[in-house]
Amino acid sequence: DCGLAAEQLKNNPRHKAYLEGVSLRQLKKLYRLLKGHLGGESLAESLEKFQKEPSIDPEEDMNKLDDKELAKRKSIMDELFEKNRKKKDDPDFIYDIEVEFPQDEQLESCGWDVDSGEEI
Repeated sequence: DCGLAAEQLKNNPRHKAYLEGVSLRQLKKLYRLLKGHLGGESLAESLEKFQKEPSIDPEEDMNKLDDKELAKRKSIMDELFEKNRKKKDDPDFIYDIEVEFPQDEQLESCGWDVDSGEEI
């Protein structure tokens, strides 16, 4: 199993310092590439399989997924988050960003934000 092998490699104390910045998902991909190569696949074929892997569909109801599929989606989201996250050391890092959103259309009220007059 590529996932298990990747976890063992990442958690190995001997390699931990070197693989700290490498995501578990990347290690799994590396193992799949190696497995494909040993199975006689070309690099192009293996990479094509990666592109066909499920990505995050914003319309997908993740409440209906089983635990294994949900873990895959969360792993993809974590990797995307880390890739896009701005860190304090980044040259274009801004601590406090204020954004004005246009108010072109009338706002709809929700039931939870209506003042019911009840004390909690």
